[in-house]
Amino acid sequence: MVKICCIGAGYVGGPTMAVIALKCPSIEVAVVDISKSRIAAWNSDQLPIYEPGLDGVVKQCRGKNLFFSTDVEKHVYEADIVFVSVNTPTKTRGLGAGKAADLTYWESAARMIADVSKSDKIVVEKSTVPVKTAEAIEKILTHNGKGIKFQILSNPEFLAEGTAIEDLFKPDRVLIGGRETPEGQKSIQTLKNVYAHWVPEERILTTNLWSAELSKLAANAFLAQRISSVNAMSALCEATGANVTQVSYAVGTDTRIGPKFLNASVGFGGSCFQKDILNLVYICECNGLPEVAEYWKQVIKINDYQKSRFVNRVVSSMFNTVATKKIAILGFAFKKDTGDTRETPAIDVCKGLLGDKARLSIYDPQVTEDQIQRDLWMNKFDWDHPIHLQPTSPTTEKKVSVVWDAYEATKDADGVCILTEWDEFKTLDYQKVYDNMRKPAFVFDGRNIVDVDKLREIGFIVYSIGKPLDPWLKDMPAVA
Repeated sequence: MVKICCIGAGYVGGPTMAVIALKCPSIEVAVVDISKSRIAAWNSDQLPIYEPGLDGVVKQCRGKNLFFSTDVEKHVYEADIVFVSVNTPTKTRGLGAGKAADLTYWESAARMIADVSKSDKIVVEKSTVPVKTAEAIEKILTHNGKGIKFQILSNPEFLAEGTAIEDLFKPDRVLIGGRETPEGQKSIQTLKNVYAHWVPEERILTTNLWSAELSKLAANAFLAQRISSVNAMSALCEATGANVTQVSYAVGTDTRIGPKFLNASVGFGGSCFQKDILNLVYICECNGLPEVAEYWKQVIKINDYQKSRFVNRVVSSMFNTVATKKIAILGFAFKKDTGDTRETPAIDVCKGLLGDKARLSIYDPQVTEDQIQRDLWMNKFDWDHPIHLQPTSPTTEKKVSVVWDAYEATKDADGVCILTEWDEFKTLDYQKVYDNMRKPAFVFDGRNIVDVDKLREIGFIVYSIGKPLDPWLKDMPAVA
C-alpha cells in the first residue's frame, strides 16, 4: 500500500488529503501537525475549518485510510510521498521584511524529513512558496539525507475557499513540477498516478520545478489584478454616475476578458493574494526588475485604497464622525462559505472605524468571537504563523461586541456595513432592520448584494460600491 503523509493540517493540507483518501481507497493518508488542538478537532465532530462538503468527505474516510495525528516523525518515516503544507508567512524583520516569504517552517520540516527518513521519498511542495524554494529544500535534504535519495516536486494548490471540495473533485488543472532527469520524471509519474484516480489525464500538467512554483504566484497575481482593476473602475463610476455592475457586465461579455473576478467590492482578502504578490514583488526586485515589481505593487495599493475609501465614505456620510456611534458589521470572513479571516478587508475597515472611535457590533455566521478579537488587535502578518505561535487575544475591547444574529447586530445601530457576501444578508428583513435602527439609517454595501432601490424606498441612505450615489452622499464627498 502506498503511504502518503502531509505535514500541516490547515486549509490546504486537510481538504486535499481528505479528497485523496476518498478517491484513492488503496492509499493510506496521514495528516500530521504539531498542534494538538488542531489534530483533536480534525478527529472530532467539529472540524477546525468550515468548508462546504468537507465534513462528509472526512467522516467517510477517517479511521479507514485517512488519519490525523501529532506523531509527525512516525508518519514521515513510514511515508512514500511526503506533502509539505506548512505556513509560509511574510517576513516581518530582516532581509526582505514586509515582502519576502519566511521559510522557517519549511526549512525545519525539510530537516526533520532528512533526520527521520530511512528510505527514498518523494517530497512535494504544497505550500505557496517563492520560486527556487525547491532548490533550497533539495540542498537541505541532500546534505542531511545520509545517502537516502529525495525527489522534490512542486504541486501548488489552486483551491478557492468556499468551493475547495468542489475544486478538488473537478480541478481546472493539477500542476506538477519536477526535475528534468529520469528520476525526476519518474517521481512526477508517481504523483500523476495518484491524481489520475479521478482527474482526466489532459488536466494534469507537468512542468519544470521553477515554472510550477512561479505559475502559482502568477495565477494569484492575475486574479488579484482583475479585482483591483474593477475596484479602480468603481471609484470612477461613483465620481461620474456610472454603474460598475453594468460596466463590468459589458466588459465581461468580451470573450477575451470573460466575466469572472469582475465584481467590485470593498477589496480582496484571503491567505494568498496579498502575500503572493508581495512575494512576486520581492523576487522581481531581487532579479533586477524594479519596473515589474512596481507594476505588481500597484495591485496591492489599489486594494488598500479601496478599503480606506470605504471607511472614508462611512465617516463622511455620517456627519464626518462615527465617534460613539454604533456601526453593525455584517460579515467578517474574507468571502462567503468560509470561516477564514486572513487578510479579510473587514479587519482594515473595522480598525479604520475604531480609529474614529466607533462602537462596533459584529456578526458573522462562521467566525468566532475569539478569532475576531484576535484579528482586530494582532499585528499585520502575525495571522500566518501557526495558531499556537500567534499572540493570544487581550481582554475584550469594549468598543467591539460580537453577536450571533444579524438583527441583534443592527439593533439601535446608526449604520450597517456589509463586508462579506453571505447569502443570508441578501434575504434579511430590511424593514425590520430599519425599524430598529437610529435615524437617519445608513447601509454601506461593500459587496453589492442588496437591492439599492428597495432599501431606499424603505428609508435607508444607501452607499453601494461603484453605484450612482445617493443624493445625500453627493453632498458629502469622501476625501481620502
